Amino acid sequence: MSASEDLEELPGVGPATAEKLEDNGYDSYQGIAVASPGELSNTADIGESSAADIIQAAREAADIGGFETGSTVLERREQIGKLSWGVDEVDDLLGGGVETQSITEVYGEFGAGKSQVTHQLSVNVQLPAEHGGLEGSAIFVDSEDTFRPERIEQMVKGLADEVLADTMVLHGIVEEGDDADPTDEDLLDDLVASVLEKIHVAKAFNSNHQILLAEKAQEIASESQDEEFPVRLLAVDSLTAHFRAEYVGRGELADRQQKLNKHLHDLMRVGDLNNTAVVVTNQVASNPDSFFGDPTQPIGGNILGHTSTFRMYLRKSKGNKRIVKLVDAPNLPDGEGVMRVEEDGLLNE
Repeated sequence: MSASEDLEELPGVGPATAEKLEDNGYDSYQGIAVASPGELSNTADIGESSAADIIQAAREAADIGGFETGSTVLERREQIGKLSWGVDEVDDLLGGGVETQSITEVYGEFGAGKSQVTHQLSVNVQLPAEHGGLEGSAIFVDSEDTFRPERIEQMVKGLADEVLADTMVLHGIVEEGDDADPTDEDLLDDLVASVLEKIHVAKAFNSNHQILLAEKAQEIASESQDEEFPVRLLAVDSLTAHFRAEYVGRGELADRQQKLNKHLHDLMRVGDLNNTAVVVTNQVASNPDSFFGDPTQPIGGNILGHTSTFRMYLRKSKGNKRIVKLVDAPNLPDGEGVMRVEEDGLLNE
């Protein structure tokens, strides 16, 4: 049974409505169940009352929306994956790596290494689980023209030989048990091509387009879940650049925050529904009222602060070293680690 036929079993959903819902990424009961009536109304051109009835029916069909015990939540959390940065100190800060079903915000000033992180994670997500990967693919929303396939190539070729060998098996470049040389240039080129093929990149031209891409990301992630490399990472670099440029002055602050809030919840929805790690980079502004400590503050205010599950602050140190500080996490203590940004990628100090 196709997704659209399945949706037609919900009261008030005919073939045309089902097709509109499916085209906009609402292709499962669970996806509809966590939508708001306003969202569904705009998507399917139906009244909010009808949308509310459809959402309620989807919640009942998907058995969602009720309370559950703490032990059930713990059992579900055991399905959460941890995506390694490839830097021991940072992985320790995060309790093993970047969590799926969560938003991890990485902020810092220009040149701190935010884009390096999104590139490295786009590679690492495709590694075998024994090497800190999630054996999945990535979606990369690029709002500042930062994505560089050449950088992905450098990071792939910078992996340790053992990691390369196992990753080549995972990607089908060589057969398990083959006595292949992982440093062979032809094999490396094939692996780079395979890794790049599994990173879905879209350039966001403005904030409205960026919001649209988040909705499209949900569609891609949902469709990929039965594939060999399901989407396990959604990276947005950067989250706030367009919002900051388009909504200038205090008079537009409320509108900006409202749109940013919706966008964040769209991203959270992708993570929750597809067991995907969501990593967003964020710009900083200088706070002139700060007389002590670091004057830089992340853009986005309380809305971003409350929505991000993990907040990480990057700052420059000597040479190629960067200080990584865990600023906020629900279950982990604050702390700092050090990493190096090299041609081979993010490395231990």
